[in-house]
Amino acid sequence: MKRRISVLTTNPSLGILTYSLPEGKAVTAGQLVSIPLGPRQILGMLWEEDVSNQIKIADNRLRPVSKIYDLPEASHCYRKFIQWVSSYYMAPLGAVLRMGIPFSPATIESREIKNYYVPKREWPKLTPLRQQALEKLSGEKGSVRELAEKAEISPAVIRALIKTGLITEQKTSLEIVLSLPDPDFNAPILSETQSKAAEILKESIAKKSFETFLLDGVTGSGKTEVYFEAIAQTLRDGKQSLILLPEIALTEPFLKRFQARFGCEPVVWHSDLSQARRRKNWQAIVTGQAKVVIGARSALFLPFKAIGLIIVDEAHETSFKQEDGVCYQARDVAVMRAKFENIPVILATATPAIESVMQVRLGNYKEIRLAERHGSAGLPTIHVINMTEQALAKGRWLAPPLVKALTNAVERHEQGLLFLNRRGYAPLTLCRHCGHRIKCPHCTAWMVEHRQLGQMICHHCGFTMPVPDKCPECQTADSLVACGPGVERIAEETALLFPEARIETITSDTLATPKQAAEFVEKMDQGAIDIIIGTQLITKGYHFPRLTVVGVVDADIGLQGGDLRASEHSFQQIAQVAGRAGRSALDGHVFIQTYEPETPVISALASGDREAFYQTELEIREITEAPPFGRYVALIISSEKQEIAEAVGHQLGQRKPEGDGIEVFGPAPAPLLQLRGRYRYRFLIQAKRNIPIQRVIHQWLSKISIPSSVRITIDVDPYSFF
Repeated sequence: MKRRISVLTTNPSLGILTYSLPEGKAVTAGQLVSIPLGPRQILGMLWEEDVSNQIKIADNRLRPVSKIYDLPEASHCYRKFIQWVSSYYMAPLGAVLRMGIPFSPATIESREIKNYYVPKREWPKLTPLRQQALEKLSGEKGSVRELAEKAEISPAVIRALIKTGLITEQKTSLEIVLSLPDPDFNAPILSETQSKAAEILKESIAKKSFETFLLDGVTGSGKTEVYFEAIAQTLRDGKQSLILLPEIALTEPFLKRFQARFGCEPVVWHSDLSQARRRKNWQAIVTGQAKVVIGARSALFLPFKAIGLIIVDEAHETSFKQEDGVCYQARDVAVMRAKFENIPVILATATPAIESVMQVRLGNYKEIRLAERHGSAGLPTIHVINMTEQALAKGRWLAPPLVKALTNAVERHEQGLLFLNRRGYAPLTLCRHCGHRIKCPHCTAWMVEHRQLGQMICHHCGFTMPVPDKCPECQTADSLVACGPGVERIAEETALLFPEARIETITSDTLATPKQAAEFVEKMDQGAIDIIIGTQLITKGYHFPRLTVVGVVDADIGLQGGDLRASEHSFQQIAQVAGRAGRSALDGHVFIQTYEPETPVISALASGDREAFYQTELEIREITEAPPFGRYVALIISSEKQEIAEAVGHQLGQRKPEGDGIEVFGPAPAPLLQLRGRYRYRFLIQAKRNIPIQRVIHQWLSKISIPSSVRITIDVDPYSFF
């Protein structure tokens, strides 16, 4: 009788399959293997050593495992963690595993990888498409897919250029040579408060047990220096550390700080890495050579050989919530990964999530407070500008008190920041002749004018089109009007007010890669920028000593719409951007423009009474049984045909679960009815915390037959309600 093994594939639709083990082969649960599936090979992980008593498949139908990779096996803790994520977030087990092993059998163990290089030279006469591609890619190297993405063309064009010899093949070695961080390289002089905080964390690491710490420090208090000491202790113990950052644009500035402290850069993990670098770094992580890893949220799923510490920096950030594919909250998943690994986890933030505050009150998290800024820096002074009392000229958005403060700052050779969380020139373009609003053809959303690019862009699906010179509906020329401000419009106004100032617009459009972020930071440090106009990207973790004035152009924007966490997110965002001001000996001033100065959010920001805001917010949520007192799960039904999505929603609505402790709202058309060409209907399930909500939803969905054209997305603990 053949020995049977279960293999969890990295293909979400396949899950666990049964194979046989060739004679004389020894395996351990957690090992990576290559298995045949039809004519191709796919990657998997040995999930159980022997399942002969569970699966009734004849020996002659079993296919043998093709290869067992010579790599460290994933630990039992890791496999239990993968199972928990799959169960809690109701995601396919294989989809969760793939986030930690995003490779094919052809690349998992290879010693080198094929790259392609586009040399800088004069090109022969080519077709316009090929000529444009080579000009964009001159001097670049990467895989076929990476070059195609950079040139914004199909991979077929790249392959054709390779055949002609205009793009040359290079083989890149995947051998790893890493410098090891030195925990004693450049140890800082900490304040008394920082030293006490660092000692608490080091003591926890020495205990080698699970604990969750909320490192709650005001902006500029030196939280990074404190948790660096925890990393130093983990290095001394020979363990690996993982630091999660909310945006990959923050990676390069952070690497410099890390290198200054530990003498070398850490290993990086995010989506902007080349295929070769990604493969190298993954191997360094799984073999334990990478002692410190800095990454985006997906780094949580990597199979570390000996992880000893997890840190979530800017732990309040909503960008830690994944809303495509496997929908998960990285902050919560980090805590659970630490629990399974029996190690400490640190949530570092100046504006904790309401859920984290609640966990501290329940005694599940240990709070470490840093209430003052480090060194001579003090907290900025907050000025609330009631816009109902300001007389602004048509097409102007900056109030006189803010303009005056910026003028004084520029004259003193200091720097200013204007914050508006709205990309582009204007959020809406309409025809003043017929009232037509320009909408995306694939989404129930307005197209946003990006005047600097000469394009209109849908911020939901990425569809682009040139800015029309006449109304698409009534064909009237010169009738289109931009309504409302985006950052580009604020930049336009700022340039008129400060014609001599050096102004930079910072959004995800202009700061899309770590390299661009590093260039921006260098310009700020050199004093080559006077005024920044930016979106939420600028609120995260930057330290500019000469930035003294911050203006929040529209503090009310985040309080609009149906976001149930709107107050919390607005408070966090404005508090974070305010924290960019006055981070040195220079005094900082923050000007908040609002039409509703009496709202709890603005009142708390003005008074500095954060605790009162959190208390009010918790009381409201307790009354409404909203998280963290209750639980939400969103169910989104989508199809390319509206009538099919609506029909499935109706069938589910007729069979929706009922009972004490659970309430189901819907089905209802999603506020964003059409998204990327699919029509969407939503349910919102609200349940008490003791209800086994995942089991309830599984039973509910099993009651109807769901057409193959319909996609059902389950979002446990949702952040988006659109």
